[in-house]
Amino acid sequence: MGGADARIVRNTALVIFALVTLRLVAAAVTPITFDEAYYWMWSKNLAGGYYDHPPMVAYVIRAGTMIAGDTELGVRLVSILLALPMSYAIYRSAAILFGGVRVAATSAILLNVTLLASVGTLIVTPDAPLLVASSFVLFFLAKVLESGRGAWWLAVGAAVGAALLSKYTAMFFGAAILIWLACVPKLRRWFLSPWPYLGGLVALALFSPVILWNADHQWVSFTKQLGRARIEDFRPVFIAELIPTQIAFATPLVFILGAMGLHALTWQRAGALASRVLIEAMFWTVVAYFVWHSLHARVEANWFAPVYPPFVLAAGAAANLVQWRPRQRRLVDFCLRWAAPAGIVMFAALVVQANTGWLSGYRRDATVRSVGVGWRELAAGIEAERVRHGATCVLAQDYGTTGWLAFYLPRGTCVLQQNQRIRWVNMGEPDPRLLAGKLLYVDELRPDGHPVLNDLFAKVTQVAQLQRKRGPLVVETYGIDLLEDAKGDVLDRSPPPEAR
Repeated sequence: MGGADARIVRNTALVIFALVTLRLVAAAVTPITFDEAYYWMWSKNLAGGYYDHPPMVAYVIRAGTMIAGDTELGVRLVSILLALPMSYAIYRSAAILFGGVRVAATSAILLNVTLLASVGTLIVTPDAPLLVASSFVLFFLAKVLESGRGAWWLAVGAAVGAALLSKYTAMFFGAAILIWLACVPKLRRWFLSPWPYLGGLVALALFSPVILWNADHQWVSFTKQLGRARIEDFRPVFIAELIPTQIAFATPLVFILGAMGLHALTWQRAGALASRVLIEAMFWTVVAYFVWHSLHARVEANWFAPVYPPFVLAAGAAANLVQWRPRQRRLVDFCLRWAAPAGIVMFAALVVQANTGWLSGYRRDATVRSVGVGWRELAAGIEAERVRHGATCVLAQDYGTTGWLAFYLPRGTCVLQQNQRIRWVNMGEPDPRLLAGKLLYVDELRPDGHPVLNDLFAKVTQVAQLQRKRGPLVVETYGIDLLEDAKGDVLDRSPPPEAR
Protein backbone atom coordinates (compact mmCIF):
# COMPACT_ATOMS: atom_id res chain seq x y z
CA MET A 1 0.00 0.00 0.00
CA GLY A 2 1.42 3.35 -1.06
CA GLY A 3 1.71 6.41 1.12
CA ALA A 4 -1.41 8.04 -0.34
CA ASP A 5 -3.49 4.90 0.16
CA ALA A 6 -2.24 4.47 3.71
CA ARG A 7 -3.21 8.07 4.45
CA ILE A 8 -6.73 7.45 3.10
CA VAL A 9 -7.11 4.34 5.26
CA ARG A 10 -5.89 6.18 8.35
CA ASN A 11 -8.15 9.17 7.77
CA THR A 12 -11.14 6.91 7.12
CA ALA A 13 -10.55 5.06 10.37
CA LEU A 14 -10.24 8.35 12.27
CA VAL A 15 -13.47 9.68 10.80
CA ILE A 16 -15.38 6.51 11.67
CA PHE A 17 -13.98 6.42 15.21
CA ALA A 18 -14.97 10.07 15.63
CA LEU A 19 -18.51 9.37 14.41
CA VAL A 20 -18.84 6.41 16.79
CA THR A 21 -17.60 8.59 19.66
CA LEU A 22 -20.19 11.23 18.77
CA ARG A 23 -22.92 8.59 18.91
CA LEU A 24 -21.72 7.36 22.29
CA VAL A 25 -21.96 10.88 23.68
CA ALA A 26 -25.45 11.29 22.20
CA ALA A 27 -26.46 7.90 23.60
CA ALA A 28 -25.47 8.91 27.12
CA VAL A 29 -27.53 12.12 27.11
CA THR A 30 -30.62 11.04 25.13
CA PRO A 31 -33.44 9.28 27.02
CA ILE A 32 -34.37 5.93 25.59
CA THR A 33 -37.32 5.45 23.26
CA PHE A 34 -40.30 3.32 24.24
CA ASP A 35 -39.16 0.58 21.81
CA GLU A 36 -35.72 0.50 23.43
CA ALA A 37 -37.29 0.23 26.89
CA TYR A 38 -39.42 -2.65 25.62
CA TYR A 39 -36.41 -4.46 24.15
CA TRP A 40 -34.47 -3.77 27.36
CA MET A 41 -37.15 -5.71 29.22
CA TRP A 42 -36.61 -8.54 26.74
CA SER A 43 -32.90 -8.49 27.58
CA LYS A 44 -33.71 -9.29 31.19
CA ASN A 45 -35.44 -12.48 30.06
CA LEU A 46 -33.42 -13.93 27.18
CA ALA A 47 -35.22 -16.49 25.03
CA GLY A 48 -35.18 -18.02 21.57
CA GLY A 49 -37.84 -15.64 20.32
CA TYR A 50 -40.34 -12.93 21.20
CA TYR A 51 -43.81 -11.89 20.07
CA ASP A 52 -42.57 -9.11 17.79
CA HIS A 53 -39.12 -10.16 16.55
CA PRO A 54 -36.25 -12.64 16.79
CA PRO A 55 -33.97 -12.23 19.82
CA MET A 56 -30.78 -10.56 18.56
CA VAL A 57 -31.73 -7.06 19.75
CA ALA A 58 -32.17 -8.46 23.27
CA TYR A 59 -28.73 -10.08 23.16
CA VAL A 60 -27.15 -6.82 21.98
CA ILE A 61 -28.77 -4.82 24.79
CA ARG A 62 -27.91 -7.46 27.39
CA ALA A 63 -24.23 -7.33 26.37
CA GLY A 64 -24.19 -3.54 26.67
CA THR A 65 -25.88 -3.41 30.07
CA MET A 66 -23.44 -6.02 31.40
CA ILE A 67 -20.69 -3.47 30.63
CA ALA A 68 -22.29 -0.09 31.35
CA GLY A 69 -25.26 -1.01 33.52
CA ASP A 70 -28.97 -0.38 33.06
CA THR A 71 -28.48 3.11 31.70
CA GLU A 72 -29.21 4.79 28.40
CA LEU A 73 -25.58 4.29 27.38
CA GLY A 74 -25.61 0.67 28.54
CA VAL A 75 -28.66 -0.13 26.43
CA ARG A 76 -27.03 1.37 23.33
CA LEU A 77 -23.34 0.66 23.85
CA VAL A 78 -22.84 -2.55 21.89
CA SER A 79 -25.16 -1.46 19.08
CA ILE A 80 -23.05 1.66 18.53
CA LEU A 81 -19.73 -0.20 18.79
CA LEU A 82 -20.92 -2.72 16.19
CA ALA A 83 -20.55 0.10 13.67
CA LEU A 84 -16.80 -0.58 13.75
CA PRO A 85 -16.91 -4.16 12.40
CA MET A 86 -19.76 -3.08 10.11
CA SER A 87 -17.51 -0.39 8.62
CA TYR A 88 -14.71 -2.92 8.13
CA ALA A 89 -17.10 -5.26 6.29
CA ILE A 90 -18.27 -2.46 4.00
CA TYR A 91 -14.70 -1.30 3.36
CA ARG A 92 -13.52 -4.79 2.44
CA SER A 93 -16.62 -5.50 0.33
CA ALA A 94 -16.05 -2.40 -1.76
CA ALA A 95 -12.33 -3.11 -2.11
CA ILE A 96 -13.00 -6.64 -3.36
CA LEU A 97 -15.93 -5.89 -5.66
CA PHE A 98 -14.73 -2.64 -7.20
CA GLY A 99 -11.03 -2.38 -6.33
CA GLY A 100 -9.21 0.61 -4.95
CA VAL A 101 -8.90 2.23 -1.58
CA ARG A 102 -10.93 5.29 -2.56
CA VAL A 103 -14.09 3.33 -3.38
CA ALA A 104 -13.73 1.37 -0.16
CA ALA A 105 -13.14 4.43 2.02
CA THR A 106 -15.96 6.38 0.39
CA SER A 107 -18.44 3.54 0.89
CA ALA A 108 -17.54 3.07 4.57
CA ILE A 109 -17.83 6.76 5.39
CA LEU A 110 -21.04 7.25 3.41
CA LEU A 111 -22.76 4.44 5.29
CA ASN A 112 -21.74 5.94 8.63
CA VAL A 113 -23.13 9.39 7.82
CA THR A 114 -26.57 8.13 6.80
CA LEU A 115 -29.22 8.66 9.43
CA LEU A 116 -30.12 5.01 9.13
CA ALA A 117 -26.65 4.05 10.40
CA SER A 118 -26.00 6.95 12.77
CA VAL A 119 -29.43 7.12 14.38
CA GLY A 120 -30.16 3.46 13.63
CA THR A 121 -27.26 2.25 15.76
CA LEU A 122 -27.89 4.90 18.43
CA ILE A 123 -31.58 3.98 18.84
CA VAL A 124 -31.44 0.22 19.32
CA THR A 125 -34.02 -1.71 17.33
CA PRO A 126 -33.78 -5.04 15.48
CA ASP A 127 -32.67 -3.06 12.43
CA ALA A 128 -29.35 -2.17 14.12
CA PRO A 129 -27.93 -5.71 14.32
CA LEU A 130 -29.63 -6.47 10.98
CA LEU A 131 -27.63 -3.68 9.32
CA VAL A 132 -24.39 -5.08 10.73
CA ALA A 133 -25.21 -8.65 9.73
CA SER A 134 -26.24 -7.50 6.23
CA SER A 135 -22.85 -5.85 5.81
CA PHE A 136 -21.14 -9.15 6.61
CA VAL A 137 -23.42 -11.10 4.26
CA LEU A 138 -22.20 -8.82 1.47
CA PHE A 139 -18.56 -9.08 2.60
CA PHE A 140 -18.54 -12.88 2.78
CA LEU A 141 -20.23 -13.17 -0.63
CA ALA A 142 -17.50 -10.91 -1.97
CA LYS A 143 -14.94 -13.29 -0.43
CA VAL A 144 -16.63 -16.22 -2.20
CA LEU A 145 -16.24 -14.31 -5.45
CA GLU A 146 -12.64 -13.28 -4.78
CA SER A 147 -11.28 -16.56 -3.47
CA GLY A 148 -13.43 -19.20 -5.15
CA ARG A 149 -13.15 -21.19 -1.90
CA GLY A 150 -16.23 -23.05 -0.80
CA ALA A 151 -15.49 -22.64 2.89
CA TRP A 152 -16.53 -18.99 2.67
CA TRP A 153 -20.10 -20.22 2.17
CA LEU A 154 -20.06 -21.28 5.81
CA ALA A 155 -19.30 -17.68 6.74
CA VAL A 156 -22.11 -16.53 4.46
CA GLY A 157 -24.45 -18.92 6.27
CA ALA A 158 -23.32 -17.61 9.66
CA ALA A 159 -23.95 -14.00 8.58
CA VAL A 160 -27.37 -14.84 7.14
CA GLY A 161 -28.17 -16.72 10.36
CA ALA A 162 -27.20 -13.69 12.43
CA ALA A 163 -29.37 -11.53 10.16
CA LEU A 164 -32.32 -13.91 10.62
CA LEU A 165 -31.82 -13.73 14.38
CA SER A 166 -32.15 -9.96 14.00
CA LYS A 167 -35.22 -9.66 11.79
CA TYR A 168 -37.28 -11.82 9.47
CA THR A 169 -36.55 -9.51 6.52
CA ALA A 170 -33.25 -11.37 6.17
CA MET A 171 -35.09 -14.26 4.54
CA PHE A 172 -34.86 -12.33 1.26
CA PHE A 173 -31.10 -12.83 1.23
CA GLY A 174 -31.68 -16.39 0.07
CA ALA A 175 -33.53 -15.20 -3.04
CA ALA A 176 -30.91 -12.53 -3.70
CA ILE A 177 -28.08 -15.07 -3.54
CA LEU A 178 -29.89 -17.46 -5.89
CA ILE A 179 -30.46 -14.65 -8.38
CA TRP A 180 -26.77 -13.70 -8.19
CA LEU A 181 -25.57 -17.25 -8.83
CA ALA A 182 -28.05 -17.82 -11.65
CA CYS A 183 -27.28 -14.57 -13.48
CA VAL A 184 -23.47 -14.84 -13.47
CA PRO A 185 -22.33 -17.73 -15.70
CA LYS A 186 -19.05 -18.40 -13.90
CA LEU A 187 -20.86 -18.71 -10.55
CA ARG A 188 -23.40 -21.33 -11.63
CA ARG A 189 -20.95 -24.07 -10.71
CA TRP A 190 -21.83 -23.43 -7.09
CA PHE A 191 -25.23 -25.02 -7.67
CA LEU A 192 -23.41 -28.34 -8.02
CA SER A 193 -21.19 -27.80 -4.98
CA PRO A 194 -22.17 -28.85 -1.44
CA TRP A 195 -20.75 -25.66 0.07
CA PRO A 196 -23.70 -23.27 -0.49
CA TYR A 197 -26.06 -25.89 0.93
CA LEU A 198 -23.83 -26.39 3.95
CA GLY A 199 -23.92 -22.61 4.42
CA GLY A 200 -27.70 -22.80 4.31
CA LEU A 201 -27.62 -25.43 7.04
CA VAL A 202 -25.45 -23.14 9.17
CA ALA A 203 -28.00 -20.35 8.76
CA LEU A 204 -30.84 -22.74 9.61
CA ALA A 205 -29.02 -24.01 12.70
CA LEU A 206 -28.49 -20.48 14.00
CA PHE A 207 -32.13 -19.62 13.31
CA SER A 208 -33.50 -22.83 14.82
CA PRO A 209 -34.09 -21.36 18.33
CA VAL A 210 -36.56 -18.91 16.76
CA ILE A 211 -38.35 -21.76 14.98
CA LEU A 212 -38.54 -23.81 18.17
CA TRP A 213 -39.81 -20.83 20.18
CA ASN A 214 -42.55 -20.19 17.62
CA ALA A 215 -43.49 -23.86 17.59
CA ASP A 216 -44.00 -23.63 21.36
CA HIS A 217 -46.07 -20.44 21.06
CA GLN A 218 -48.55 -21.18 18.26
CA TRP A 219 -46.25 -19.66 15.60
CA VAL A 220 -47.39 -16.27 16.86
CA SER A 221 -44.31 -14.26 15.87
CA PHE A 222 -44.23 -15.64 12.33
CA THR A 223 -47.96 -15.05 11.94
CA LYS A 224 -47.73 -11.50 13.24
CA GLN A 225 -44.85 -10.39 11.02
CA LEU A 226 -45.60 -12.32 7.85
CA GLY A 227 -49.24 -11.26 7.99
CA ARG A 228 -48.57 -7.52 8.13
CA ALA A 229 -49.39 -6.85 4.47
CA ARG A 230 -52.43 -8.77 3.28
CA ILE A 231 -53.38 -8.82 -0.39
CA GLU A 232 -56.97 -7.82 0.36
CA ASP A 233 -55.76 -4.64 2.12
CA PHE A 234 -54.93 -2.71 -1.05
CA ARG A 235 -54.03 0.84 0.01
CA PRO A 236 -51.46 2.28 -2.42
CA VAL A 237 -51.37 5.62 -0.57
CA PHE A 238 -48.45 4.33 1.50
CA ILE A 239 -46.17 3.99 -1.52
CA ALA A 240 -45.94 7.78 -1.72
CA GLU A 241 -43.99 7.75 1.57
CA LEU A 242 -41.20 5.46 0.38
CA ILE A 243 -38.90 7.77 -1.53
CA PRO A 244 -39.21 10.87 0.74
CA THR A 245 -38.46 8.86 3.86
CA GLN A 246 -35.49 7.13 2.25
CA ILE A 247 -34.08 10.44 1.02
CA ALA A 248 -34.18 11.61 4.64
CA PHE A 249 -32.77 8.42 6.15
CA ALA A 250 -30.00 8.09 3.55
CA THR A 251 -29.48 11.88 3.73
CA PRO A 252 -30.12 13.68 0.41
CA LEU A 253 -26.55 13.75 -0.92
CA VAL A 254 -25.85 10.08 -0.18
CA PHE A 255 -29.20 9.23 -1.75
CA ILE A 256 -28.22 11.03 -4.95
CA LEU A 257 -24.88 9.24 -5.11
CA GLY A 258 -26.49 5.87 -4.45
CA ALA A 259 -29.18 6.40 -7.08
CA MET A 260 -26.57 7.48 -9.63
CA GLY A 261 -24.45 4.48 -8.73
CA LEU A 262 -27.31 2.02 -9.21
CA HIS A 263 -28.05 3.62 -12.57
CA ALA A 264 -24.41 3.36 -13.60
CA LEU A 265 -24.14 -0.28 -12.53
CA THR A 266 -27.19 -1.17 -14.62
CA TRP A 267 -26.82 0.98 -17.70
CA GLN A 268 -23.14 1.90 -17.88
CA ARG A 269 -21.91 -1.51 -16.73
CA ALA A 270 -19.55 0.01 -14.17
CA GLY A 271 -17.49 -2.77 -12.61
CA ALA A 272 -17.33 -6.48 -13.35
CA LEU A 273 -20.50 -8.44 -14.09
CA ALA A 274 -20.41 -10.50 -10.87
CA SER A 275 -19.93 -7.38 -8.74
CA ARG A 276 -22.71 -5.47 -10.46
CA VAL A 277 -25.20 -8.30 -10.22
CA LEU A 278 -24.40 -8.92 -6.55
CA ILE A 279 -25.13 -5.29 -5.67
CA GLU A 280 -28.29 -5.20 -7.75
CA ALA A 281 -29.63 -8.52 -6.43
CA MET A 282 -28.98 -7.60 -2.79
CA PHE A 283 -30.64 -4.22 -3.31
CA TRP A 284 -33.60 -4.81 -5.60
CA THR A 285 -34.81 -8.09 -4.07
CA VAL A 286 -35.52 -6.42 -0.74
CA VAL A 287 -36.78 -3.19 -2.34
CA ALA A 288 -39.23 -5.13 -4.51
CA TYR A 289 -40.79 -6.69 -1.42
CA PHE A 290 -41.14 -3.36 0.36
CA VAL A 291 -42.73 -1.76 -2.70
CA TRP A 292 -45.27 -4.59 -2.69
CA HIS A 293 -45.73 -4.18 1.07
CA SER A 294 -46.33 -0.45 0.70
CA LEU A 295 -49.30 -1.17 -1.58
CA HIS A 296 -51.03 -2.76 1.40
CA ALA A 297 -49.56 -1.26 4.59
CA ARG A 298 -47.11 1.35 5.85
CA VAL A 299 -43.39 0.63 5.48
CA GLU A 300 -41.30 2.26 8.20
CA ALA A 301 -38.16 4.00 6.95
CA ASN A 302 -35.77 1.95 9.11
CA TRP A 303 -37.04 -1.32 7.61
CA PHE A 304 -34.80 -0.69 4.60
CA ALA A 305 -31.65 -1.40 6.64
CA PRO A 306 -30.64 -4.51 4.60
CA VAL A 307 -30.36 -2.53 1.36
CA TYR A 308 -28.01 0.12 2.71
CA PRO A 309 -24.77 -1.92 2.41
CA PRO A 310 -25.19 -2.50 -1.35
CA PHE A 311 -26.58 1.02 -1.75
CA VAL A 312 -23.48 2.72 -0.33
CA LEU A 313 -21.22 0.50 -2.43
CA ALA A 314 -23.11 1.77 -5.46
CA ALA A 315 -22.60 5.31 -4.15
CA GLY A 316 -18.86 4.68 -3.73
CA ALA A 317 -18.65 3.39 -7.28
CA ALA A 318 -20.53 6.43 -8.58
CA ALA A 319 -18.12 8.76 -6.83
CA ASN A 320 -14.88 7.09 -7.87
CA LEU A 321 -15.26 4.74 -10.85
CA VAL A 322 -17.85 6.00 -13.28
CA GLN A 323 -16.91 8.31 -16.13
CA TRP A 324 -19.56 11.02 -15.93
CA ARG A 325 -20.26 13.91 -18.25
CA PRO A 326 -19.02 17.28 -16.94
CA ARG A 327 -22.35 18.39 -15.50
CA GLN A 328 -22.94 15.05 -13.81
CA ARG A 329 -19.36 15.03 -12.57
CA ARG A 330 -19.87 18.36 -10.85
CA LEU A 331 -22.98 16.99 -9.13
CA VAL A 332 -21.09 13.89 -7.99
CA ASP A 333 -18.18 15.95 -6.70
CA PHE A 334 -20.52 18.27 -4.82
CA CYS A 335 -22.34 15.36 -3.20
CA LEU A 336 -19.08 13.63 -2.31
CA ARG A 337 -17.61 16.75 -0.73
CA TRP A 338 -20.64 17.66 1.35
CA ALA A 339 -22.29 14.30 2.10
CA ALA A 340 -20.36 13.73 5.34
CA PRO A 341 -20.75 17.27 6.73
CA ALA A 342 -24.44 17.28 5.82
CA GLY A 343 -25.02 13.90 7.45
CA ILE A 344 -23.23 14.95 10.64
CA VAL A 345 -25.21 18.20 10.85
CA MET A 346 -28.49 16.32 10.31
CA PHE A 347 -27.58 13.82 13.03
CA ALA A 348 -26.58 16.54 15.50
CA ALA A 349 -29.73 18.55 14.75
CA LEU A 350 -31.91 15.49 15.30
CA VAL A 351 -30.27 14.72 18.64
CA VAL A 352 -30.59 18.32 19.82
CA GLN A 353 -34.21 18.47 18.70
CA ALA A 354 -35.12 15.14 20.33
CA ASN A 355 -33.61 16.23 23.64
CA THR A 356 -34.71 19.85 23.78
CA GLY A 357 -37.24 20.80 21.09
CA TRP A 358 -35.28 23.99 20.47
CA LEU A 359 -35.25 23.76 16.68
CA SER A 360 -39.05 23.68 16.43
CA GLY A 361 -39.56 26.42 18.99
CA TYR A 362 -40.64 23.78 21.54
CA ARG A 363 -43.52 22.65 19.32
CA ARG A 364 -44.35 19.02 18.63
CA ASP A 365 -42.33 17.06 16.10
CA ALA A 366 -41.85 13.44 15.04
CA THR A 367 -39.49 12.63 17.92
CA VAL A 368 -41.50 13.99 20.81
CA ARG A 369 -43.62 10.93 21.59
CA SER A 370 -41.08 8.20 20.93
CA VAL A 371 -38.05 9.60 22.80
CA GLY A 372 -38.55 9.47 26.56
CA VAL A 373 -37.66 13.07 27.42
CA GLY A 374 -39.32 13.95 30.72
CA TRP A 375 -39.87 10.35 31.76
CA ARG A 376 -37.32 10.41 34.57
CA GLU A 377 -39.20 13.26 36.25
CA LEU A 378 -42.58 11.68 35.49
CA ALA A 379 -41.44 8.36 36.95
CA ALA A 380 -40.37 10.12 40.15
CA GLY A 381 -43.90 11.49 40.52
CA ILE A 382 -45.44 8.09 39.85
CA GLU A 383 -43.15 6.46 42.42
CA ALA A 384 -44.15 9.05 44.99
CA GLU A 385 -47.82 8.18 44.42
CA ARG A 386 -47.08 4.46 44.61
CA VAL A 387 -45.32 4.83 47.94
CA ARG A 388 -47.95 7.22 49.33
CA HIS A 389 -50.77 4.79 48.63
CA GLY A 390 -48.87 1.58 49.37
CA ALA A 391 -49.40 0.13 45.88
CA THR A 392 -47.59 -3.14 45.28
CA CYS A 393 -47.56 -3.04 41.47
CA VAL A 394 -47.91 -0.56 38.60
CA LEU A 395 -50.07 -1.49 35.60
CA ALA A 396 -50.04 0.01 32.10
CA GLN A 397 -52.14 -0.46 28.99
CA ASP A 398 -49.46 -0.56 26.28
CA TYR A 399 -45.98 -2.00 25.91
CA GLY A 400 -44.28 1.37 25.45
CA THR A 401 -45.53 2.81 28.73
CA THR A 402 -44.75 -0.51 30.43
CA GLY A 403 -41.17 -0.37 29.16
CA TRP A 404 -40.64 3.24 30.21
CA LEU A 405 -42.09 2.56 33.66
CA ALA A 406 -39.85 -0.47 34.17
CA PHE A 407 -36.76 1.43 33.05
CA TYR A 408 -37.28 4.67 34.97
CA LEU A 409 -38.99 3.46 38.16
CA PRO A 410 -36.70 2.09 40.89
CA ARG A 411 -35.24 -1.29 40.00
CA GLY A 412 -37.30 -4.17 41.26
CA THR A 413 -40.62 -2.32 41.10
CA CYS A 414 -43.43 -4.57 39.90
CA VAL A 415 -44.49 -3.23 36.47
CA LEU A 416 -46.91 -5.13 34.24
CA GLN A 417 -48.86 -4.57 31.05
CA GLN A 418 -52.44 -5.39 31.97
CA ASN A 419 -53.31 -6.75 28.51
CA GLN A 420 -51.46 -8.41 25.57
CA ARG A 421 -49.78 -10.89 27.87
CA ILE A 422 -48.20 -12.72 24.92
CA ARG A 423 -45.61 -9.91 24.82
CA TRP A 424 -44.34 -10.98 28.24
CA VAL A 425 -44.58 -14.74 27.98
CA ASN A 426 -40.81 -15.10 28.49
CA MET A 427 -40.98 -13.28 31.82
CA GLY A 428 -43.07 -15.90 33.56
CA GLU A 429 -46.08 -15.29 35.76
CA PRO A 430 -45.94 -12.41 38.28
CA ASP A 431 -46.18 -13.17 41.99
CA PRO A 432 -49.94 -13.28 42.78
CA ARG A 433 -49.30 -11.51 46.09
CA LEU A 434 -48.17 -8.40 44.21
CA LEU A 435 -51.54 -8.23 42.45
CA ALA A 436 -53.66 -8.91 45.54
CA GLY A 437 -53.30 -5.49 47.16
CA LYS A 438 -53.55 -1.91 45.97
CA LEU A 439 -52.34 -1.21 42.42
CA LEU A 440 -51.54 1.89 40.40
CA TYR A 441 -52.79 2.21 36.83
CA VAL A 442 -50.85 4.59 34.55
CA ASP A 443 -52.21 5.70 31.20
CA GLU A 444 -52.68 8.84 29.18
CA LEU A 445 -55.56 10.92 30.49
CA ARG A 446 -58.71 10.02 28.58
CA PRO A 447 -62.06 11.91 28.60
CA ASP A 448 -64.06 8.73 29.18
CA GLY A 449 -61.66 7.29 31.74
CA HIS A 450 -61.13 3.52 31.74
CA PRO A 451 -64.52 1.79 32.00
CA VAL A 452 -62.89 -1.65 31.82
CA LEU A 453 -61.24 -1.00 35.20
CA ASN A 454 -64.66 -0.74 36.86
CA ASP A 455 -65.35 -4.31 35.75
CA LEU A 456 -62.09 -5.53 37.29
CA PHE A 457 -61.97 -3.60 40.58
CA ALA A 458 -64.52 -2.64 43.21
CA LYS A 459 -62.89 0.76 43.71
CA VAL A 460 -61.12 2.93 41.10
CA THR A 461 -59.91 6.33 42.24
CA GLN A 462 -57.88 8.85 40.27
CA VAL A 463 -55.20 10.05 42.67
CA ALA A 464 -53.10 12.28 40.41
CA GLN A 465 -52.61 13.79 37.00
CA LEU A 466 -48.96 14.03 36.01
CA GLN A 467 -47.37 15.59 32.95
CA ARG A 468 -44.46 14.53 30.81
CA LYS A 469 -42.75 17.63 29.47
CA ARG A 470 -40.00 18.56 27.06
CA GLY A 471 -39.05 22.07 28.07
CA PRO A 472 -42.29 24.07 28.21
CA LEU A 473 -44.11 21.58 25.93
CA VAL A 474 -46.51 19.18 27.62
CA VAL A 475 -46.01 15.95 25.69
CA GLU A 476 -48.63 13.89 27.51
CA THR A 477 -50.76 14.10 30.63
CA TYR A 478 -51.12 10.83 32.52
CA GLY A 479 -53.93 9.85 34.82
CA ILE A 480 -52.81 7.87 37.87
CA ASP A 481 -55.58 5.61 39.16
CA LEU A 482 -55.54 3.69 42.43
CA LEU A 483 -57.11 0.25 42.02
CA GLU A 484 -58.48 -1.62 45.02
CA ASP A 485 -60.31 -4.88 45.68
CA ALA A 486 -59.85 -6.88 42.49
CA LYS A 487 -62.95 -8.84 41.47
CA GLY A 488 -60.96 -11.57 39.74
CA ASP A 489 -57.85 -11.99 37.61
CA VAL A 490 -56.28 -8.56 37.18
CA LEU A 491 -54.51 -9.45 33.92
CA ASP A 492 -56.26 -9.86 30.58
CA ARG A 493 -55.05 -13.21 29.33
CA SER A 494 -56.98 -13.22 26.05
CA PRO A 495 -54.92 -14.76 23.23
CA PRO A 496 -53.62 -12.34 20.60
CA PRO A 497 -55.41 -12.21 17.22
CA GLU A 498 -52.57 -14.20 15.64
CA ALA A 499 -53.20 -17.15 17.99
CA ARG A 500 -56.99 -17.29 17.65
